[in-house]
Amino acid sequence: MHSPMLIRAIEGRANVAFTISNSSKSRDNPGKYIYEGKLDERTTFLRWQGTVEGHEIESLELLTDDENGLLIERTIAYRPFPAVKLLRDKLYILNAGRLPDDMWDYAPADAGQA
Repeated sequence: MHSPMLIRAIEGRANVAFTISNSSKSRDNPGKYIYEGKLDERTTFLRWQGTVEGHEIESLELLTDDENGLLIERTIAYRPFPAVKLLRDKLYILNAGRLPDDMWDYAPADAGQA
């Protein structure tokens, strides 16, 4: 699962399920999907709107299935950034200890490097 919250993809069914569950818990309500369409036989596009801490947030998702119809990849983008930051801060707390800290941010740059 590719998320704008993290610098690397989340891998493994258990980690993806845990993260998606926490994402739902981090919003004010379930929100609503306002568009769903097939781009091809294996790719679905979704547009979702909801709120986090009373602020509007929106996502665009691409879901890719394998030849058996099972989800193999989920790529998501959120907007606007201030609402995304609120959601990310909540997810960081909920995912503590489950996802490695180095997935959340880049390592600090070497101070001696120019």
